[in-house]
Amino acid sequence: MLTKEYIKELKNNGNGAIGQLIKNYQNSGSLTFILENLGQLPKDFDGSFLPDLLGHKNPTVRLWAIKTIGKLGNEEYLPLLKQTALHDSDTNVRREAVSSIGRMRTREGRTILTEILQDNDPKIVCQAIRGLLLFKGDSQVDASLKSLLNHENEMVRTVIYKEYFAEQKDKKAQPHTETYNYLKNVVVNADTIETMKLLKDESIHLTFTSPPYYNARDYSIYPSYKAYLEFLAEVFKEVHRITKEGRFLVLNTSPIIIPRISRAHSSKRYPIPFDIHPYLMEMGWEFIDDIVWMKPEASVKNRIGGFQQHRKPLAYKPNSVTEYLMVYRKSTDKLLDWNIRQYDWQTVQDSKVPEGYETTNVWKIDPCFDKVHSAVFPVELCKRVIQYYSFKGDLVFDPFAGSGTVGKTAKSLGRYFFLTEKDKTYFDYIKSKKSKEMFDKIETKYLTLEEFKETIK
Repeated sequence: MLTKEYIKELKNNGNGAIGQLIKNYQNSGSLTFILENLGQLPKDFDGSFLPDLLGHKNPTVRLWAIKTIGKLGNEEYLPLLKQTALHDSDTNVRREAVSSIGRMRTREGRTILTEILQDNDPKIVCQAIRGLLLFKGDSQVDASLKSLLNHENEMVRTVIYKEYFAEQKDKKAQPHTETYNYLKNVVVNADTIETMKLLKDESIHLTFTSPPYYNARDYSIYPSYKAYLEFLAEVFKEVHRITKEGRFLVLNTSPIIIPRISRAHSSKRYPIPFDIHPYLMEMGWEFIDDIVWMKPEASVKNRIGGFQQHRKPLAYKPNSVTEYLMVYRKSTDKLLDWNIRQYDWQTVQDSKVPEGYETTNVWKIDPCFDKVHSAVFPVELCKRVIQYYSFKGDLVFDPFAGSGTVGKTAKSLGRYFFLTEKDKTYFDYIKSKKSKEMFDKIETKYLTLEEFKETIK
């Protein structure tokens, strides 16, 4: 009977015992089981049966054959590994062959890996890069790798940029977990772009906002949809600059309908979240997630009424019960773990998300309605975003503050907030809702742009 113990016993016996076992078991499952359970190999292990397995029709068998050859570390197998790396039909087998070449750390292997950099499969190229980085500092290797900075594939470019071209941070710069006191719990009544230009690089930890819709209701009027998108792009370019490395932007948007002028004309529907996305990617935001905010159907405008009367094809217009929360992260070569490690143990523990958190990307939350502001963030929506994407003591920013729900919620969750709001009516509304009980440590400041400038001198 074929067991792990039996395989181990034969392996240690030597004299080609495993090779003989392979001859007795030719079905794919048995071959895989044998190879998978070989474990660490003795120095005198006879691997002469392995090359034949590289022609097996089953890719899993070929994969484990390559893994076994890699364990042997024998340079004599380099031509065979090269052949497999370049020509096998399965990407995983090819990657394992490249990995085996890299682990040998030989001059000949280095030459083969350099040749593999020209492969059409970016996964294979990345594996070759990984092997060549073991020789980082060698002038020829460095030159070959640096030339990939303009590679067609974004993952290849990212790895090369991180290894050779990433800027070193100024050690005197502000610590990652901190921010400037003049930004803590501040509301500025001014244009957000003009205000942000006063801020230093990497000042905030999280931005959560819902930008004004394009020429809808009481919001600002833009000369064209293109001008509207370019305005938002300018805003989020500044947000990118002032955001800490690797931290998040959460953008709440939805398609918007501009009503028709008359029955002789059609209404126009603009897909704002999809159209702003390319701008954000271009300026250095990395797309992370799309979260759907679902509202009760009774809370939204009825678009289906006409269709319900006649049910004629082409006229179907469903009620829009969803908005998008598009989650982006400021591009960085550092992993999320690096961000987390910047905080002390107690802060990480205190910031852990409580039980009952949402496990899907569909959030069912009732909307809020307000007589002053027509599109108020529900507190529950703000609460989730702030808890999921920031730590206690972080600075949360909303460039389009509206009724100020982001600031109020951030403070209640142990974060600081910085808000900008151009509309004086909304600014006064936020100010009227001030709660002394909430701001006992750092009192909220309500400032004009000129007053704000004075605080940062």
